[in-house]
Order: sequence, then C-alpha cells, then structure tokens
Amino acid sequence: MGWVATPELVAASCNAGAMGFLATATVPPDEVDRAIARVGELTDRPFGVNFLMEAPGAEKTVEAIVRRRVKAASYGRGPRKDFIQRMKDAGVLCIPTVGAPRHAEKAAALGADVIVIQGSEGGGHTGSTPTTLLLPQVLDRVRVPVVAAGGFYDGRGLAAALAWGADGVAMGTRFLLTAESPVPAETLARYFAASVDEIRITTEVDGLPQRVIVNDLVRRLESGSAPARLLRALRSALAYRRLTGASARELLRSAVALQQGEKLTRTQVLMAANAPILIRRAMVEGAADEGVLPSGQVAGLLHDRPPVKELIEHIVAEASERLATLAKPGGPPCT
Repeated sequence: MGWVATPELVAASCNAGAMGFLATATVPPDEVDRAIARVGELTDRPFGVNFLMEAPGAEKTVEAIVRRRVKAASYGRGPRKDFIQRMKDAGVLCIPTVGAPRHAEKAAALGADVIVIQGSEGGGHTGSTPTTLLLPQVLDRVRVPVVAAGGFYDGRGLAAALAWGADGVAMGTRFLLTAESPVPAETLARYFAASVDEIRITTEVDGLPQRVIVNDLVRRLESGSAPARLLRALRSALAYRRLTGASARELLRSAVALQQGEKLTRTQVLMAANAPILIRRAMVEGAADEGVLPSGQVAGLLHDRPPVKELIEHIVAEASERLATLAKPGGPPCT
C-alpha cells in the first residue's frame, strides 16, 4: 500500500471502525514523524505504522513510532531484534506479515503480538501458498492471534476466515479502491478493467515474487534483456536515493542487510529499488501503463468505489448475517 495508505485513508478507516496502517516505506525518513502526526490530527482512534526494517533511515521511523505512542507497528521481511525490542519496551504492538509457516514461527519467537499471514492471492510481494492452506498451517504452529490476508474483500470472506480460526482479516486492494483512496482516476480505471486472470505473480519488477496487474510495463520487463534490467535497476536506485535522501553508504548498508536477511542474489538486491519507483508512476503520477500496479486477485471482482465507512458497515453486516446463518440448527440452506 505504498503511496496509497496515506494519513487520510488511514484515518478514514480508523474512524469507520477498522485498524488502519500508515504506509511509510515510500515516505522519506525525516517526514515520517509529520505523517504520523497528521493521522493523529484526523482520528482519535488507534492506528498502526507499516515500514521496512532494512530500509535506510528505519531507525528514525522506529523512534517516531515510539515518540508518537503509535498503537502498532507492521513490518515484513528482514525483522530486526533491536527494533522489535525497542517498540515492545514502549508498549507498541508488533504485527509482522508473513507468507510461510516457518516465517510465522520466527516472528512469534521474535516477540510478535499478532501475526498477519498473506496467501498467494494477495497483492504486492507474496508467497506461493493460497490463504486457505497457509492459514491452518500457521494456526497449528503459533499461539498468538492470527489475521488472514490475501483474497478478502467482503463480509463472506471475513466470516470464512473467522470460521477457519483467524482473529480477523486484513484487506489492501479493497481499500485501494475506495472513495478516500488517493490513487489517480486513470490508474483506478485500470484496476476496475482487470480480470482475475490478468492479476498474476512476476519476479521481474524487483527480483522477488510480486502479484501485479499485467500491463505494458510488466510485459516489457518480462521480455527484457539482462543489460536492460541492470540499467533500469541503476536508474531506480538513483531515484530512490533522491526520494529517501539516503547517502550511498546508507544504501549500501541497507543492500547488505537485505541480502543477508533475505538471502537474495546480487541481481535481486540491485533490483530492490525498482518497486517503489515504478509503483509511484502509477499510484501518484497516474501512468497506469508505465508503472507497476500491485494488486490482489480480488481486484478482478471489484467494480465500485464506496466510501470507507459504507464499505466497513457492509462487511460487518454481511459477516454477521453469514455467521448467524451458520449458527442455526441444520446450518446454511443448500442452494
């Protein structure tokens, strides 16, 4: 949800009864504190902050989270024990997102308070196991609350996740396609036009499996040569350096940490900056065919852009109805 989960969308989600998370991976480290403060101006409800622990300036984000007394922190690959302990000591709930059972076990061992598991249906960086198979595996291995992500967009999905044993669901794509979303109209139109089959996983954006809507850029990336990949990676790295204000030394340190923590190849490390820069083209500039469009497969089923409050009310009502039906003697009617 980089470039999408802005203070406005986060606050709208919290005010409507959900737990919104501010995306800071695309926010310069020196501006994270201001972004967190902005959320606090727009809502008095608890909210969280999502960030990359291996990114340049991550320590500034941790300190901003602690200083602003943010309720929860969300993170994914490359968890750092010192960051996690710093936040836990300050009473911040640590809520990592994982895509494999072994990663869930590691997250629990590092002190996770809640774990979000994302199945392969989810958007952006994702694993290879469907949510319906990943969720029961994780539930059998950890003893902390588990939230399911990947493939959820309505109350029926929430009811199903609760029936599986999850404590809730996380949704990204569904909230990207809401009235409060900052995504330009040209890009939103491409999301609404996508079919389920057009939303697939590629490794050509930044070297890691990432679910996106297939467009002209993705086709070019997948058919490009090795020199072309290298040139694009170098351009993205320079653009990322300008975006974050990081020094060459900080970028190198971040690259080494990423390579060691995730066991990435040199090519994957070089391509790491592609994602935020190419996603920006679509999500901020509105160049839907020249940027990357991260998306869960659910976008192929969505054709409306409701206000967040209306969406959440509908999800809760539909889930309550389904759960009530399941609780009746004899179960749901056969149709």
